[in-house]
Amino acid sequence: MNKPTGSLASLAAEVKSDDASNREAVAAREYWNRLFNHGFIRDRFGVPPNQFLNYGYIVLRAAVARALTGSGLLPTLGIHHRNRYNAYCLADDIMEPYRPYVDQAVHQLWESGNDELILAKETKAYLLNVLTCDVCIGVVKRPLMVALSHTTASLARCYSGEEKKVLYPEF
Repeated sequence: MNKPTGSLASLAAEVKSDDASNREAVAAREYWNRLFNHGFIRDRFGVPPNQFLNYGYIVLRAAVARALTGSGLLPTLGIHHRNRYNAYCLADDIMEPYRPYVDQAVHQLWESGNDELILAKETKAYLLNVLTCDVCIGVVKRPLMVALSHTTASLARCYSGEEKKVLYPEF
């Protein structure tokens, strides 16, 4: 989004499985500061644009859960996310690479100078359009909703031993 990346690339390279060194959290703090402004803290109950991010992620999570069930998978049984009180652990795992599409939409909304910092009907409609934005998986471009189905179907094929790699978008 034409923002300086600073040390984000090097921090990303330092993130290891299970992130014992907490590099992901350090990178996340820098990411949010660079995306919105210095001092912005990503918090579920935080100041704007947190409510826009929350809504966008809820829409994305629901779409991922729908795609998972359409591919014959249970959104409950996660890979990295594990919580017996969370019925969408697998959806939370699969949606991670798709979050930047929500971030981009919220960033565009934020940069548009929208003085109305409430989650109005028009804002919700704008964020719902994330599901129709173009997503590239390999050399094929398709709407995000269709790309989700390709990702979840490839996960199902990985579980069945037909494939070894889950198909994810390249942002």
